[in-house]
Parts: sequence; structure tokens; C-alpha cells
Amino acid sequence: MIGRLNHVAIAVPDLNAAVRLYRDTLGAMVSDPLDLPDHGVTTVFVDLPNSKIELLHPLGTDSPIAGFLVRNPAGGVHHICYEVQDIRVARDKLVADGMRILGDGEPKIGAHGKPVLFLHPKDFLGTLVELEQV
Repeated sequence: MIGRLNHVAIAVPDLNAAVRLYRDTLGAMVSDPLDLPDHGVTTVFVDLPNSKIELLHPLGTDSPIAGFLVRNPAGGVHHICYEVQDIRVARDKLVADGMRILGDGEPKIGAHGKPVLFLHPKDFLGTLVELEQV
């Protein structure tokens, strides 16, 4: 069902410092920041030859990333994202297998303009998993 790894998301307390680290120190291509109010984040993508790193910063005090950074003030890995061909087919199979979908279970449009869903970390070895339809 899952395809390739799309990205690894890292929550960061200082987005500008994180961009400088990846762009200036590591020499990576880094996107412009994109605010995603529906998800409560500002996101920046670091392009790698085989995948991406997503830098996440809270957009507002109600952001889930704000809570993550309270528990992890230095930041850290927040989630991993796998590609799927059909997000609704994937969702239905996962639900039938007893897995929990976060939120209302309906896909939302993510940072790449494609439908995404998040899976409960307790069902996936303690890891928050995002699925993105390709």
C-alpha cells in the first residue's frame, strides 16, 4: 500500500536558524516558507536527491507543533510521510485493520497541494505517520 518515503518532518523552535543550517551549512536547496493555517504550521521543504526534509514551525499558539516544542524545546523529528496512490482506499484498509486516523478521518490538503491524513502514533510503533496521495 505505501510507496516511497516522501519526507521526514522536523519541528523547529527557530525556523530561520533551521533554514540557515540546511541552506548555508549543509548546502541544501530550501523552499520559501509556506503558512498552512488549516494545519497550524509554517513549513519549509529541504530538497534532497531521494526525498525531502520538512521543517515545521508553529503558526499560532493553538498549533500542534507549539505543544510538541513545549515537550521538546530543542525541536526534533515530528513525523514521517509515505506516499500512497489512493488515500481513501488506504484509509479504508487501515480503518478495517483497526488503525486510527487522526482528526475527522477525511483527507485535508497538505503542503504539496495533495490530500493527506495522519495516523495515530500508538498504532505505528510510537511514530506519527502522514500519508500523502500522489
